[in-house]
Amino acid sequence: MEQPTGWRKSRYSSNNTACLEVGRIQDGAAVRDSKDRAAGYFTADRAQWSTFVAAVKAARFQQ
Repeated sequence: MEQPTGWRKSRYSSNNTACLEVGRIQDGAAVRDSKDRAAGYFTADRAQWSTFVAAVKAARFQQ
């Protein structure tokens, strides 16, 4: 399995303790908990990742 590269955390989460990191894979992205990196990560292909990002931008996950 391909290992993600270029892990990064949003600059907006510098003072937040509940952060995710995003890494690159060939056909999409990988996501992990920045406080528990040993727990692993999940991946999404390009289409899945684009759909997720669009939903976040549209505030579909707001309570």
